[in-house]
Amino acid sequence: MKLVYLFLLIIIVAAIFPSCKKDTFISSPSASVYLSVDTLNFDTVFTGNGSITQYFKIFNNNNQKLRLNEVKLMGGTNSYFKLNVDGTPGTYFAGLEMEANDSLYGFVTVNINQSTATTPFVIRDSIRITYNGDTTYLQLTAAGQNAHFLKNTVITKDTTWTNNLPIVINGGVTVNAGATLTINQGTHIYLNAHSPIIVNGSLQAFGDSGILKRINFLCDRLDAPYNNQPGSWPGIFFNSTSSNNILQYCNIKNANEGVSVAAQGASGNTTLTLNQCIFDNIKDIAVGGVNASIAATNCLVSNCGNNVVLSSGGNYSFNQCTIVGYDNVNIAHSNPVMSISNTDFSNKVYNLNCLVVNSIIYGSSGIVGDELVIDKKTGTGASYTVAFTNTLYKAQDAITLLATFTGCLPNQSPMFVNIKTDSSNFDFHLADTSPCIKAGINTVIPIDLEGNPRPSISPDLGCYQRK
Repeated sequence: MKLVYLFLLIIIVAAIFPSCKKDTFISSPSASVYLSVDTLNFDTVFTGNGSITQYFKIFNNNNQKLRLNEVKLMGGTNSYFKLNVDGTPGTYFAGLEMEANDSLYGFVTVNINQSTATTPFVIRDSIRITYNGDTTYLQLTAAGQNAHFLKNTVITKDTTWTNNLPIVINGGVTVNAGATLTINQGTHIYLNAHSPIIVNGSLQAFGDSGILKRINFLCDRLDAPYNNQPGSWPGIFFNSTSSNNILQYCNIKNANEGVSVAAQGASGNTTLTLNQCIFDNIKDIAVGGVNASIAATNCLVSNCGNNVVLSSGGNYSFNQCTIVGYDNVNIAHSNPVMSISNTDFSNKVYNLNCLVVNSIIYGSSGIVGDELVIDKKTGTGASYTVAFTNTLYKAQDAITLLATFTGCLPNQSPMFVNIKTDSSNFDFHLADTSPCIKAGINTVIPIDLEGNPRPSISPDLGCYQRK
């Protein structure tokens, strides 16, 4: 019987001992403690605007409890960074207890005050974590950028935006009728989710070739993954009173719509001229016209919900343009890349004149069969001219009954340099074996999208001339 009691005692002690061990604090300086990251890097943060929240974890990999002597934001209350540990904000935390094999969260944001700097600058701080006589640091870095901040802005007279600082827009910008907004080369415009550009007068954006001279219209979130999120800002809208608009060497990305033109300009002038522009990752329509007048040359319209949509007639020309769509991680390719119609939703018929020359209209890896769709209805007194010259397009043969096709390349692959849909890595320059090389009709356009020389005789199709 004594042996039975002894055996039971051994079992009870064995069961209690691990529990007691877990309830004690490990005191060894060699305790296993590590951080989920050693550095938190914040992408460019505009001064006066807060950043996203990033987090880190502190892991106690020991079979005993651990007491952190301190978690300290070294810059203290003067730091641009803000610290929160397990839901409690502060700059200094002492005696934090961690259960065995457990972790705790730390959260960090940054808000940078404005300065006189015109170029991006870097700020740094660190978080010191001490335990059992040992110390480790988490580094904090952020790029700060001063900017001109505009909120609910109405432009009533001729105004020029320069490139000395980025322009951050909150609440939108409206250009009144009779006023012209001019944007100089190299200017970066960042817009938030509630900030359209509405043009009742004129918008003239004159960028130039070279990556630093182009004009950028982008969302104001520069941190991943938000910096590549389609639909991040509303777009640019040209209303019926607007005319004489020019966008040259402009990048328009991540908007809900790119440019939307409501009607033809006064006295039959072209409402919008697009030269060497890039539209990419637009959630809905990238280039839209409703009985409008648009002239596009050397433009790339890529991977948008609806690349080009022209409805209710109008007057359009697309020369040396690449209009393409591929299914990718940001936008599913579920609509034709180019749709043309001479009617509105009530089936009213309008005059339509649309000329496409030396261009590429193509898409793949989605559910779309025809990348070029034409809706033609006859109406009394309405004129209709739709013509494609030396253009590669993807569509069924029946489409030739709806337009004039001369010297075109139907249903061939343009053979771009690089198409990787799984990683959204696209290069729409032409590969050496592309059928688009030297397939164009003679042109008077001397350059391509990048400002490179384009031969007048037998140029390549699309926005890029092969070097």
